[in-house]
Amino acid sequence: MTEQALRAPLAAAAETLSLGLTDLQLDRLMDYLGLLSKWNKVYNLTAVREPSAMLTQHLVDSLSLIPPLRRHAAGQQLRLMDVGSGGGLPGVVIAICDPSIDVTCVDAVGKKAFFIAQVAAELGLPNLHGEHSRVEKLKAAPFDVITSRAFASLADFTEWTRMHLKPGAVWAAMKGQHPTEELNELAQRAPELTVFHVEQLQVPGLDAQRCLLWIRPEATPST
Repeated sequence: MTEQALRAPLAAAAETLSLGLTDLQLDRLMDYLGLLSKWNKVYNLTAVREPSAMLTQHLVDSLSLIPPLRRHAAGQQLRLMDVGSGGGLPGVVIAICDPSIDVTCVDAVGKKAFFIAQVAAELGLPNLHGEHSRVEKLKAAPFDVITSRAFASLADFTEWTRMHLKPGAVWAAMKGQHPTEELNELAQRAPELTVFHVEQLQVPGLDAQRCLLWIRPEATPST
């Protein structure tokens, strides 16, 4: 498909989600899609190879996180960590769509973190950073929001990243269908954590269930 043929459904998805993206932001998303497709041939950033499939399954899927993040931010600037970011999903999409969110994409694979840094440089995104590290060994200032997309179970995700939460900060985990088994495991392993909101994500053009789980530590541990 031509770039214009891909841009049209991207713009339509952004409009459906009421994101209010500028032409420059749409251009950057398209440029990112081009970089992802190009580098994927060498770096194996994603198993999805077809640009049109990347658009829907990766970019638009990541766009669905923007409205909940904006509601959570309520106009405040945020520091966000994207764990196991791979080729930058959803982190790069967040950084492009909302410059008020400072995004750090963390991945244990060096070439993937290097790709993120390259995207930040080529697209002119000062709010995007790539970190090559296992998240439990990362040295970084704490974050307001920690998110992931197809990274690990909820119990592992929260355990490995907990030291990176600011006081009052939250996790926002993107999942497919409602993860009942993972929620049960989380309740057993970390009863002091509260899943305070589960919302269905609208992904235009994708016929699959997606949900977002908001999690936070309780003020005092459960007894």
